[in-house]
Amino acid sequence: MRHTRIAAFLASLFIISFSTGAVRAQSTDPAVPTGTLSAFPTVVQAGTFPTLTWGVNYPSVVSNLMTIIPPGTLTPKRALEMRVRVIGASVKRVWLNSSGSVTNWEWVPTEALISTNGGSYSRIWYNTQNNVNPNTVVRTQNISTNQPIRFGGRFLNSSGSWSTMFTSTSSGGNVRALVHGDTPPTTTPLYEQPTLESFLLPYLDTNGNIKVGPKDVIFLFELTHTDPNNDGYDLQDLVLLCTFTEI
Repeated sequence: MRHTRIAAFLASLFIISFSTGAVRAQSTDPAVPTGTLSAFPTVVQAGTFPTLTWGVNYPSVVSNLMTIIPPGTLTPKRALEMRVRVIGASVKRVWLNSSGSVTNWEWVPTEALISTNGGSYSRIWYNTQNNVNPNTVVRTQNISTNQPIRFGGRFLNSSGSWSTMFTSTSSGGNVRALVHGDTPPTTTPLYEQPTLESFLLPYLDTNGNIKVGPKDVIFLFELTHTDPNNDGYDLQDLVLLCTFTEI
C-alpha cells in the first residue's frame, strides 16, 4: 500500500509562511497574522484525506493598544512595554556671508525628553545628528494602563542656553504623534520639502504618508519655527520612533 506525507508537508509550509511575517521593531510591513495548521492523521493512504485544524491570530495595531490625543499624548489602554529610538536630530547652526550665502554649518546638540503619568520631563537622549543610531533603543520602559506618555524636545542655541522646549501638549503643534498611513501636517507635503532629511525617507511612502509598523508611533518635532507657513517648518528637527509590545 502506497503512503504519502503530503498533509504533514502542507502543514509545515503553512506554519513557516505565517511565522516569517512576524512583526519586528521598526518594521514597515502591515500587520501580519500568525497561525497554526495541523493534520490528522499525518500519514494517510493515497486517495484519502486527513482532517485539517487551523487557527489564526490577528495582531493588535496601535489603535487597539492606546488612545492618541492630538497633538502628541499617548494613553495606553493596557500594560505595555515601550521602546524608543531616535531616528534623527537635524538642527543646524549656520554661518552666512554678507550676501546671505552659507559659508559653514554644524549640527547642534539636541535633547529628547519623556514624561509619564503626568510627571516632570526627563532626558532620554542628548547628542547631535552625526551620532544618531536609529537601531539603538534609547529608552525601554513598562507603561501602565491609563498612564499618559508625552515627549519633549529642545536644542542648545548659539549662546549655549536651551531653546524653547516643545512638548506633546504644546498648543502650536510643534510635536506630532503619527501612525502608519497618517499624512504629516505641513503646508508643503513633507516628501516635497527641499530640506527633507534622508533619515526620514524610509518612514514615508510614495505618497508622503507615514510608513511604520502596526505597533509603532512616530513623533515629529519642529524646534526652530512656530509658523506652519514658514518654509523652515518641516517637522524633522527631532524624530522619535516608539514601538509598543503588550505585557
